[in-house]
Amino acid sequence: MQEFTPGGFGFPSPFSKSSPRFTARIAGALYLTYIAVTALGTYLRSTLINGNVASTAQNIVANPWVLRVAFVTDVVSGVLFLLAAWTLFVLLRPVNGNYAIAFLLLNLAGVSVQCANTLNLFASLQVLTDSSYQTVFSPSQVQAMAMNDLNLYNNGFMIAQVFFGTWLFPLGYLVYKSRFLPRAIGGLLLVDGIAVLFWFSQYFLLPSYSVLSYPGLALSFIAEFGLAVWLVVKAVPDTARSPADPGGAHASSG
Repeated sequence: MQEFTPGGFGFPSPFSKSSPRFTARIAGALYLTYIAVTALGTYLRSTLINGNVASTAQNIVANPWVLRVAFVTDVVSGVLFLLAAWTLFVLLRPVNGNYAIAFLLLNLAGVSVQCANTLNLFASLQVLTDSSYQTVFSPSQVQAMAMNDLNLYNNGFMIAQVFFGTWLFPLGYLVYKSRFLPRAIGGLLLVDGIAVLFWFSQYFLLPSYSVLSYPGLALSFIAEFGLAVWLVVKAVPDTARSPADPGGAHASSG
């Protein structure tokens, strides 16, 4: 099977002349920034949304800028995640180009769902702050519509996890097989993928048992944060090559 190569589509990799060590550190820095921005957005939303319809609506109306910033951080985190995936693709493509393009496309799909889904978050702000809604609907109806938008946002976020969980399988496999990254991290990423998909299933099938997903979410943080920190601190050797091609002339097609 012939592998995908960026050059085949007429666009060279921006890291084509960069050392693997530099590419690894860029990937790690982007991944860490993505994690930090995501954490900021999660915190900002938690200061407003508490599960109570009236209280949540009052919080958003009193602090609309907080929800606006949370909306922007969601979009920015998606872009950062895709950029991190791209640099990981460049780094791991010599191991197996087919698996590398698989995780890149899965990440792109997840980011697309995430960014489109943020419109539900912003819609809740529009419903609560646009006076035209107040003239047509009662305050309780407006609040209910805003909460429905927030529930749709949560559901859309979880749908994106299908892609964000699945992308970890080819990524974890390539890290495990690379020989220039710790196999333990590759193994953790594979288990991380199972944990994220279990989280998705639990959310929709067993919504009252969110505690079941807590251990997996903790492992997810360890796996992905660990990969990002390793890439920044330890990076990879400048001589990193495909395990099937020590000379680096051709990518393994596995």
